[in-house]
Amino acid sequence: MDSVTTELAKSFSDLPTAPAMSLRGGNALDSYDAAPAFDPETDRVTPEYLEAHHWGISHLDNQSWRFYLPHLLGHALQNMSNPTSSATDTFLFSLRPPDRDPPRFGSLSGTEEQAVVAVLDKLAFSEESVWREPAMIALEEYWAPGATYR
Repeated sequence: MDSVTTELAKSFSDLPTAPAMSLRGGNALDSYDAAPAFDPETDRVTPEYLEAHHWGISHLDNQSWRFYLPHLLGHALQNMSNPTSSATDTFLFSLRPPDRDPPRFGSLSGTEEQAVVAVLDKLAFSEESVWREPAMIALEEYWAPGATYR
């Protein structure tokens, strides 16, 4: 884990030690293939892994999503000025309503929500951010006080 992700992970409690479905498995489902089992070595979270398997984000159950959340938040911050980060683009879209059943957003503690909001604020209001619009939309729709669909 890089230092940004390590700091973010401290905001999260009760994270699973391994996801029920890996991002690679979700990516396989997105291509209508069978999801391979999680493998700690093959599914080691790196920037390259997140970019290669970004389509898998939408297929993760709430616990698997929570497993990847600090990594995705850190990756988004590290790619704040990179308009070609498919993982950041897909991730920001996943932070928009509606929430799932069982809930992803609703599974977060107050501290964990604050970490998500802090990253979205940085992406939405930093001059160097190329992700201002999608971050602002996620804030307006769900994460900010008085959000439209909260």
